[in-house]
Amino acid sequence: MIPMLDIKRELNDIGDEIKKAVDSSINSTMFILGPNVKKFEEEAAKYLGCKYAVGVASGTDALHLALKAIGIKEGDEVITTPFTFIATAEAIVYCGAKPVFVDVEEDTFNIDVRQIESKINDKTKAILPVHLFGNPANMDEILALAKKYNLKVVEDCAQSFGATYKGKQTGNIGDAGCFSFFPSKNLGCYGDGGLVTTNNDEIYKTLIALRNHGSYTRYYHEVIGFNSRLDDIQAAILSVKLKHIDRFNQERRNVAKLYQKYMGDIVKYQKETDNATNVYHQFTVVAEKRDEIMKSLSSSEIASAVYYPVPLHLQKAFGNLNYKKGDLPVAEYLAEKVISFPINPYLEDEEVLVIANTVKAVL
Repeated sequence: MIPMLDIKRELNDIGDEIKKAVDSSINSTMFILGPNVKKFEEEAAKYLGCKYAVGVASGTDALHLALKAIGIKEGDEVITTPFTFIATAEAIVYCGAKPVFVDVEEDTFNIDVRQIESKINDKTKAILPVHLFGNPANMDEILALAKKYNLKVVEDCAQSFGATYKGKQTGNIGDAGCFSFFPSKNLGCYGDGGLVTTNNDEIYKTLIALRNHGSYTRYYHEVIGFNSRLDDIQAAILSVKLKHIDRFNQERRNVAKLYQKYMGDIVKYQKETDNATNVYHQFTVVAEKRDEIMKSLSSSEIASAVYYPVPLHLQKAFGNLNYKKGDLPVAEYLAEKVISFPINPYLEDEEVLVIANTVKAVL
């Protein structure tokens, strides 16, 4: 069996460190906003090169609270991509705002910056790019548009911890960055967790209140907030794994290169953004005979997945936005053709070869 990710191999590698950190957190008996949360926030901010990092309960909450913190409210519009996990657009709706979808580039899978400007109007307040599968979006063009039209930029970094764009870490480029620590992520905890990064003092101050019932001081509530706090135990785990993140990401890149070596040109690969480092949260290709490939892999006990089979503009949940099939053709094409193969720091060369040969046998 070859799974998409392999937590058991991870535990064989760093399990003793993690168990020690978890035991320490439990023994401290400070589980909510305890010392490990503050420690991890400081470590993450230093690694990412930003002024502030705020631990929250999930990547979805990171997006929601970041949008609230920059002032997104009812009636506003936020431009984003339809080719992503639903949380990206859900967070916009949570604020009472409207997601406006812009099609993606066929080669990078990220939002097509050439199409953003035509969607900007008086209601537009922010752009929410996604660094999809660990591949940074074209941030220079996005920042230029934001400056031209006085818009905020919130980065969805759920899949891109450790990825860089022109030497800067994702999450340290826009007004705020939003990370997920879902167990499958490059930097994942053993439950749910998230992080918001910013260099803005006011955004940071607002986030601190929003994540903790609108309170800076216990029982004194400045605004209506939320219960969205990173658990101390999860923070302890993340601090251990953060020390290994560069090694983990390099191993993912090595696996991606092996896939390309063994598969050759029988599939189309996600193009790395210019002057950027893709950390390959997923290794996703465009391929014909997707169903046949998945069936063949499954029969050999090899996992595969489709991210994402239905683009957001065609999801029933967003039916009120009145998009129809054909409106965003590239996202729709990719949704029908992409397939993701196992990728993790512990995947062995021989396993990559077996997967590649299985795909080649179908194609």
